[in-house]
Amino acid sequence: MLYSPIKFRNLELKNRWVMSPMCMYSCEHGVPNDFHFVHYASRAQGGTGLLIVEATGIVPEGRITHKCMGLWNDEQSQGFKKIVDFVHQNSDSKIGIQLGHAGRKASTWNGKQLSLENGWETVAPSNIPYAEGERIPHELTIPEIKQLVQDFKDATRRSLEAGFDLIEIHAAHGYLIHQFMSPLSNVRTDEYGGSFENRVRFLVEIVDAINELLDENHPLFVRISGTEYAENGWDIEESVKLAEVLKNKNVDLIDVSSGGNIQGAKITLFDGYQVPLAAEIKKETGIRTGAVGLIKSADQAEEILEKGEADLIFVAREILRNPYLAIQGSFDGKGECDFPHQYERARI
Repeated sequence: MLYSPIKFRNLELKNRWVMSPMCMYSCEHGVPNDFHFVHYASRAQGGTGLLIVEATGIVPEGRITHKCMGLWNDEQSQGFKKIVDFVHQNSDSKIGIQLGHAGRKASTWNGKQLSLENGWETVAPSNIPYAEGERIPHELTIPEIKQLVQDFKDATRRSLEAGFDLIEIHAAHGYLIHQFMSPLSNVRTDEYGGSFENRVRFLVEIVDAINELLDENHPLFVRISGTEYAENGWDIEESVKLAEVLKNKNVDLIDVSSGGNIQGAKITLFDGYQVPLAAEIKKETGIRTGAVGLIKSADQAEEILEKGEADLIFVAREILRNPYLAIQGSFDGKGECDFPHQYERARI
């Protein structure tokens, strides 16, 4: 299964390997550069079925750091186009982009919040800081929320102009959309707070707005935290409810990660530690899921797929260590993987 194709809308991926979006903290003014070109192009040459470009801020204040990607202007879109065009012209890989807003976790460097002199004011659904001692974030007004929905739509338009095959919404890891979803970070009393339906409203409005621009050739993924490992917080039961909603909103896959919203949450790490979350969502709703979290080998990935726990394998640290993970994983007969013709002499 690992080397079998799969279709989302009309987009066919050649295999189930996905390069998970990972921040590289290497931009100036949100514009991708030669480092990003080499970084993503090498994974395409390595046989990866789908590359997802790292979390990209829809507005300047939405970046995690001042070195993060952005997509609020045409210069940034043109920078991405160089990468996308190379991937399309020199491989059979597809390439998507993860759009997000860091909310109260923005304006940081090396994990610490920057001063206003060096950073910017953060925003959130409620005036609750992420960590003790951080500034109180600005509580978004309803008009500001509506504008952010439009900003997600505008960034999607620029993504399509750059040639991306797929959009992923970043609704995980304690960033702005996740902050709205969690009752621990969202204590609003208007239509964006309180009930489950109100807390997921921001995400649903973003999904609806983005889908107005997407056609049958451009699927939509959503990354969520399946649980935030905190009492009375966002959990797998609410994740299943959300997946059912998104399934009916023309979302093609839930990319299931975890954590990130509550500082100090206790997480037990082991190989494939988040896979059960993806499996539960898939089993309960039937929506396709992506598994991520310390997946290190083709054998491990194959087992996840064969057990029906997920449909795609998102790989992060291991694909940083080995850009040719997909090709090398195919050498023992698991399946065929596209090999750059320039490197053909090294196949055997």
